[in-house]
Amino acid sequence: MRKDFETYHLERVEDHILIVTMDRPEVANAKNTKMGLEQKEIFESLYADTEGLRVVILTGRGDKAFCAGGDLKERKGMTDAEWRYQHAVFEQGVMAVRNCPVPVIAAVNGAAYGGGCETAMNVDFAYASDSARFALTEVTLGIMPGAMGTQNLPLAVGERRAKEIIFTGKAFTAEQAYEWGLVNKVCSAESLMEETIETARAIACNAPQSLMRAKRSISIANQVDRNSGYQFELEAYNRLVVTEDRHEGVLAFNEKRKPNFTGK
Repeated sequence: MRKDFETYHLERVEDHILIVTMDRPEVANAKNTKMGLEQKEIFESLYADTEGLRVVILTGRGDKAFCAGGDLKERKGMTDAEWRYQHAVFEQGVMAVRNCPVPVIAAVNGAAYGGGCETAMNVDFAYASDSARFALTEVTLGIMPGAMGTQNLPLAVGERRAKEIIFTGKAFTAEQAYEWGLVNKVCSAESLMEETIETARAIACNAPQSLMRAKRSISIANQVDRNSGYQFELEAYNRLVVTEDRHEGVLAFNEKRKPNFTGK
């Protein structure tokens, strides 16, 4: 994967963790078309080749904003056709994040509004700074959530709470996001990245194929009936039986040592 992106900064931590930082702090990391195209490229590249990565952390540059959503200054004056083109780019970026084979954690370092809030919901789970705020403001602009907000939010906070959040467009705090089930942990601004990386390290110690297959199985759980989901789980489980990492995991347990997983 190339590293010279215009709107993102990529940093590899140790061997298996990648920090992907949305890098437009001058506009609160709002997403323009270029950013949408680069998001799509980054995560599609990981889909094709994880390059030994086992966890991705997604965050925003600065201490004020994770992502303010779509760049409304760029959108001003867009024709309907231009708007639909940009949104098609965003749609592909959404699916690229969701299809990323390795776990993706959001470190929500500030405001996550509109598409920024949806971005935080499209990853596997999220930690948030105690100063972070969330909102789905689309209805105040004459549109509605269009990056899986109406799909993900009810699963996280329940249907009635999701309707209140989307219908009012009002902002809510990181503590409320935690209480309602939108984020997994609230951290101080100073410790957010440290705590996120600590969790990423714990994940990265585990068998890569186990992580990827477990992620796929969990993702499908709310899309099919329970029996069909279980059949998917068993298929994924049985594919792990023949891996070298399965043998290594059991051997390491019995030898009372840390396993050396290779992804094979």
